[in-house]
Amino acid sequence: MFKINENYQKLPGSYLFSTIAKKVSAFTQANPDKDIIRLGIGDVTQPLAPAVIEAMHKAVDEMGNAETFHGYAPDLGYEFLRNAIAENDYKSRGCEIAPDEIFVSDGAKSDSANIQEIFSQDNRIAVCDPVYPVYVDSNVMSGRTGVYDAKTETWSDVIYMPCTMENGFVPEFPKETPDMIYLCLPNNPTGTTITKAQLQEWVDYANRSGAVIIYDGAYEAYISEKDVAHSIYECEGARTCAIELKSFSKNAGFTGVRLGYTVVPKELKCGDVSLHGMWARRHGTKFNGAPYIVQRAGEAVYSPEGKAQLKEQVAYYMKNASVIKAGLKDAGYTAFGGVNAPYIWLKTPDKMTSWEFFDYLLEKANVVGTPGSGFGPSGEGYFRLTAFGSYENTLAAIERVKKL
Repeated sequence: MFKINENYQKLPGSYLFSTIAKKVSAFTQANPDKDIIRLGIGDVTQPLAPAVIEAMHKAVDEMGNAETFHGYAPDLGYEFLRNAIAENDYKSRGCEIAPDEIFVSDGAKSDSANIQEIFSQDNRIAVCDPVYPVYVDSNVMSGRTGVYDAKTETWSDVIYMPCTMENGFVPEFPKETPDMIYLCLPNNPTGTTITKAQLQEWVDYANRSGAVIIYDGAYEAYISEKDVAHSIYECEGARTCAIELKSFSKNAGFTGVRLGYTVVPKELKCGDVSLHGMWARRHGTKFNGAPYIVQRAGEAVYSPEGKAQLKEQVAYYMKNASVIKAGLKDAGYTAFGGVNAPYIWLKTPDKMTSWEFFDYLLEKANVVGTPGSGFGPSGEGYFRLTAFGSYENTLAAIERVKKL
């Protein structure tokens, strides 16, 4: 008889955002007259930029002619896109990343899970706490996390690096030595980040300890402070210890279009084995490439028109972030983030748990957010609001919160 992957049975409950969706759906059915404002999931709401739409229309027309039709994409992605990425995201910032070190994919979420396949199952992972749930959950599925303790909501083989109000949401080097370190900066869910000098310390630490950093830079476009790195490769020595994940979802609104990329430098090795070569083998075997139309859309992101239009879009969301943060502070809440990322991380009032505040906000204000405990044990007592809604809904939501 066939057998299943028992690691899936270790996962407690459903995925965080699936649980939220079920609770909101139940509330909506019971209260059909209520106008729900969603500031929970980090999904964008603004339409794709005109430059992106124009590029997609042109690519669609090309697919309708035999002379310009495209089938399977090259393993790494089309050269026109990888060249644009290398030039604009790396060379312009003084980073030495070659086009053939860039692997185009359908998004950073899948890459953050798939990258584990090139690492041994007995590697120990270290994660910031709170953390994007996919990092831990996908490692559970791979059998790398040990036993779950329901009381502490922790896994026995995961090294947690608490990021709390007390330490300024800056992770400290773990007492135990990890093999793989997940860093998401600017951070999801806290909306906070670290300076380039602090990031350099992590690079030095990884090189000293023989660890690899899985660096998620999905929110890089929202950085506003000058001393914050836009790429880990701005740090000296990162090419020998870091893999970088990037997404077009939040900087260009591609959540429904799906496009991202992973950078694996050729100097990154385990002994004599190249991780670049391993990822290329995995990528070529299990992935047939992002669609030509989508990759042309990605190329348009780097055009002069695309850059200008997306800068306005990022500013739109960050205006929402300012509204949320200012409104929360006016209402007496303690709030963080909203400067280098489109997330606001707030302290729940009156010693409410994260889920108690979720229910309170949904029932009393008809506003949906994300309970901090869903991101890890150190997230308990906190709550995340996203700036990705419309400006009108954002204003309305904060006015409702102020009246509570």
